[in-house]
Amino acid sequence: MRSHIPYKDQDVELEGYLALPSRTRAPLVILCHAWRGRDAFICEKVDQIAELGYAGFALDMYGKDVLGKTKEENAALKKTFMDDRASLQRRLLKGYETACSLPHVDTTRIAAIGFGFGGICALDLARSGVPLAGAVSIYGHFDPPQNCPVHPIQAKILILHGFADPISPMDTLLALQEEMERDKVDWQTCLFGNTQHAFATPSAQDPDAGILYKASSAKRAWRTIETFLEEVLS
Repeated sequence: MRSHIPYKDQDVELEGYLALPSRTRAPLVILCHAWRGRDAFICEKVDQIAELGYAGFALDMYGKDVLGKTKEENAALKKTFMDDRASLQRRLLKGYETACSLPHVDTTRIAAIGFGFGGICALDLARSGVPLAGAVSIYGHFDPPQNCPVHPIQAKILILHGFADPISPMDTLLALQEEMERDKVDWQTCLFGNTQHAFATPSAQDPDAGILYKASSAKRAWRTIETFLEEVLS
């Protein structure tokens, strides 16, 4: 079953995308989109999640039908939330609450996955205090929020990252790893060599900016995600 799910954050109309497997009640996987918005790419990932036997829900951070058309528009949409992490957390929680309210969803087993901008969304959802079993950041950002409530991470964390990613360089990843190690978080990082930002997105073709799809890394990353979900949602 595939459907679009309307919801609101204050006066902003939002629209999530839901895909359910054949079984009647399934663990929930929340997917967080990259800087462009809730586009076809993230919806395809939701469909793949449903094929694995989970209920997939792509939340909407920007608003119904809001999609960036250029790098500059994408950056501006993302910056609004990167500059105001309290607003980011509030909108994440609206999506989380909407997903948890849906029928056929097992709310005792929930994970979050994010790509790029969505990577920090997945981590901030884990930091918000909601009961996630696991969170995955794929070529995401790592700095902790400064202007909203932050709780100790209870979820298991998986970081999938390109070693040659200039958008989120290795020193920022190291800081996150040190934070998680200090806080006794169950975490793991998989680094992909000769791999830049957005390596799992086929439309990423901007090598001068360090944004480039790499099929082999994308394939390895998805297999790692499948194994991780089996662990945290079993």
